Amino acid sequence: MAGPMDLTGRVALVTGGNGGIGLGMAKGLAEAGAAIVLAGRDRNKAEAALAELGGRGRFVAADVTDPDACAALVDATRAAFARLDILVNNAGMSVRKQPADLTPEEWRLVLATNLDGAFYCARAAYPAMRDGGGGKIINIGSMMSLFGASFAAAYGASKGGIVQLTRSLAVAWAPDNIQVNAVLPGWIDTALTRDARAQVPGLNERVLARTPAGRWGTPDDLAGIAVFLAGRGSDFVTGAAIPVDGGYSVSG
Repeated sequence: MAGPMDLTGRVALVTGGNGGIGLGMAKGLAEAGAAIVLAGRDRNKAEAALAELGGRGRFVAADVTDPDACAALVDATRAAFARLDILVNNAGMSVRKQPADLTPEEWRLVLATNLDGAFYCARAAYPAMRDGGGGKIINIGSMMSLFGASFAAAYGASKGGIVQLTRSLAVAWAPDNIQVNAVLPGWIDTALTRDARAQVPGLNERVLARTPAGRWGTPDDLAGIAVFLAGRGSDFVTGAAIPVDGGYSVSG
């Protein structure tokens, strides 16, 4: 029998997998043996990401705010690899403004990308996983699933929603042998957070002061949790929201 972290023969779909946390997870899944489909909107960025996967992946362009596009994405994955075992809902964005300054359009764009997209992709993936005997869905939350930030009202609302969506799907789909869990990354060094450091004075210093590990995370720090939650070793883990944050969430 394959080991608890062996993903040989499994197929993983990673939204927003072109870079950052999504690519870090995709690399871990590929190294564990999975075939990878990266979904995103930037084809040029995807080419560099595919090179990092060493030929174990392919790219499908998709806008996760469109439910029809999410259905087509799952169809494309099954057409390419005949199955879908793992879905990583990582596509996300933020608009950093004080709540009173957020426009309705900005609010809806963040919620549509981060929360609606995760639901649409999970709903599209469900029949494929059910018919295949089970599956794994990994939703990407945030420290903002736990804490408030004055500059992240829409983002925080979306990531809090991710945790509750995760719990609801876990309960609904457990009879189908589909485990649904959330990962809550701490402060990870990505293009998104580099923008945040440029826009929010003192953020870098506050993060380092509070993080017991004494550093920002890297996308590669998310590879292990992705492999665990995608593999047989997590078959009795569902509905969980797991921080990967160097101790940030437990530090005073």
